[in-house]
Amino acid sequence: MDPIVLGLPHREPFVLIEEVERHEPGIAATATKVFSGEEPFFQGHFPGNPLVPGVLLAEGMAQTAGVALGDPDHVLLLAAIQSMKFIRPVRPRERVVFSARKTGDLQGLFLCDVRACVENEPVAEGRVVLARGPRRDPGRVSLEGV
Repeated sequence: MDPIVLGLPHREPFVLIEEVERHEPGIAATATKVFSGEEPFFQGHFPGNPLVPGVLLAEGMAQTAGVALGDPDHVLLLAAIQSMKFIRPVRPRERVVFSARKTGDLQGLFLCDVRACVENEPVAEGRVVLARGPRRDPGRVSLEGV
């Protein structure tokens, strides 16, 4: 999936969504990711008991929120995690479904409820704040004016 088309400032290997399943522009999105188990971080997290790091689940949820709220002229960046709860570990080869829904906005800041599920069961959920800034070109991000 092309991150530029999705409106994300990220590039490989840090694009943490593979497919957008649902997109309500400016409101909500659902996206998926399967961690193969071959990613280098599994070597140390944890040897013999590989788990997807919670911070990557949080980032996948934030990227999904960015897809939901993105537009061609602006980039959305994670500004804050208001709350985040990790309910159960995620293992390699499990299909993670990320969802995000805008619940509020004020002066270029957007509040989103986010969730990650495996087999329709929540594995993580929380609330994030995204900040909108101008997109200078497809490969560069500016926080000027944020």
